[in-house]
Amino acid sequence: MQKKQAIFKIGGKILENSTNIESTISQLTQLYEEKVLQKIIIVPGGGSYANFIRRIDDELKLGDDLSHWMAIYSMNQNGIELKRKFPELECIEDLKEFQDSNKNFSIFLPYNYLRNNDNLPHNWDVTSDSIAYYVADQLQFNQCFLVKDIDGIYNSDEELIKILTTFQYSKLIESKKLTKIGLDQPIFKKSKPIDSYLLTLIDQTGIPCYLLNGSFNSERIIEYFDSNIQYETKTFTKIIR
Repeated sequence: MQKKQAIFKIGGKILENSTNIESTISQLTQLYEEKVLQKIIIVPGGGSYANFIRRIDDELKLGDDLSHWMAIYSMNQNGIELKRKFPELECIEDLKEFQDSNKNFSIFLPYNYLRNNDNLPHNWDVTSDSIAYYVADQLQFNQCFLVKDIDGIYNSDEELIKILTTFQYSKLIESKKLTKIGLDQPIFKKSKPIDSYLLTLIDQTGIPCYLLNGSFNSERIIEYFDSNIQYETKTFTKIIR
């Protein structure tokens, strides 16, 4: 019988907010302790470190290769900091070690693995979203979760889109029919784009990708896995091929 397993990429707005990350790790811990999920791997986003590298690249023209690897190293740094906050979690750098061992609830530091498995483009179309999805495919997981500070993707009518194909998402982007982000919208969390290469990976592999809210005032992660809650009432966006 296949183990219930999942990968969770944790975005910068969750990692860098103490209440948000406490809520997210608490929910994942509950899922693990209650054996809803038997294997959990966390992929940390690059957060402010990666954003800083992007700004420096804009100004100094670091080049695609250097920017790519510096941004991935920033994911490692966030993973190490996450370990300091939650010492019960283990950091891993070898996916085979994770598959073969009893390290069932771990933080993945992707730099060394991706150096040895350099299969992703070196540009800003690839962020931690695509990297987490790539890792999910390498582990042969059947789903990938992106934990952000939003409920999912909204259209221009401020309606949450529960299921989107990659083609539909691209068309919405082209026609500017997704809700715009603005500083004048402090209450209603608007749609934020995923990185563009993620759509290519979904088209290639067919693994569905879910956006879940990890903010402290929600329990969207627990709710998604709660079999007592009707699927139709759960809050998320699912992107499929």
